Amino acid sequence: MHRRRAPVGAPPGTLIPDERASPTSMRLTLIGDDTVEEIEAPSIADVGKAVVSDKRLWLDVVGLGDLALLEELGRIFDINPLALEDVHNTGQRPKMDVYGDHALVFLHMTDGQDVGSKEQLAVLFDDRHVVTFQERAGDCLDPVRKRLRAPQGRMRRGGPAYLAYAIIDTVLDAYFPLLERIGDELEDLENLITTRPDPHNISQLHAIKRDLLVVKRATWPTREMLSSLTREDFDLVPDTVRLYLRDTYDHAVQLIDIVETYRELTSGLLDLYLSNVSTKMNEVMKVLTIVATIFIPLTFMAGVWGMNFDPASSPWNMPELSARYGYPLALLSMAATGVGLLLFFRWKKWL
Repeated sequence: MHRRRAPVGAPPGTLIPDERASPTSMRLTLIGDDTVEEIEAPSIADVGKAVVSDKRLWLDVVGLGDLALLEELGRIFDINPLALEDVHNTGQRPKMDVYGDHALVFLHMTDGQDVGSKEQLAVLFDDRHVVTFQERAGDCLDPVRKRLRAPQGRMRRGGPAYLAYAIIDTVLDAYFPLLERIGDELEDLENLITTRPDPHNISQLHAIKRDLLVVKRATWPTREMLSSLTREDFDLVPDTVRLYLRDTYDHAVQLIDIVETYRELTSGLLDLYLSNVSTKMNEVMKVLTIVATIFIPLTFMAGVWGMNFDPASSPWNMPELSARYGYPLALLSMAATGVGLLLFFRWKKWL
């Protein structure tokens, strides 16, 4: 996801072309109490006719590359230029804005599997229409479409506010399997770090921390947005739908709690990894220190007996060099010294 900004001093509502934006396509769903009609790739004329019909509609716009089409949709649905600018300039903070007789909600949506799939979803609704704007193809809204197709479903009779609630609730619910996957990764990493810490674990933990930060940035402002939607003075949302939105608010709070728990767990695993590596390094240093300590007296003994004094010049000049079994005795004394030190270290419980 990338963010576009208008040039400095540009008039409000300016749309900036972006060659990286996906081509624009549309899907139109006409909703009646007893029937649902889905139109793939409708023309702008089809959308205009649907708007003046007596049916409710959901227009799903995928891709923001066609500025002319977006401006025409803004004219048909009477979308405020400032709202249309926010829709096109992706990277908005999750929020809700009210423009006269319609509201515009911004969310961060994922496919439920990968944080890298996160994109901006804008949901515009009034008393008859719902229009969603996605950055690119691929979303998590198939359950909503399936519920719309179900006969005698509440989705058909609930009105645009209920449909907007269902979209928002589905987007938030898609974060749960994503966090479950992250939780499984953290559990596996905990087992690895406890038994076989590896430098690769650090990069995995940092990647998870980045993913959790992305989810945190998406869910924290969403809680505030949902609180705004459930205000008593917000007439676009009936009391019956406001009750469901409060449940979605609870889902947002639950997501925030899970994210914070996983962030603390990730930090704890980083500390655990560093502690295990430090402990292992201390064990290695202890072994090397013991080996060096054992060889210090042996080196001293070998240095003493290696001095080039001539025993024939004086009886005080290392007479042991003339002993018949001096060499075996020297080796034996070195071995006894080493074994004695090992037993001493074991008695002190240093081994």
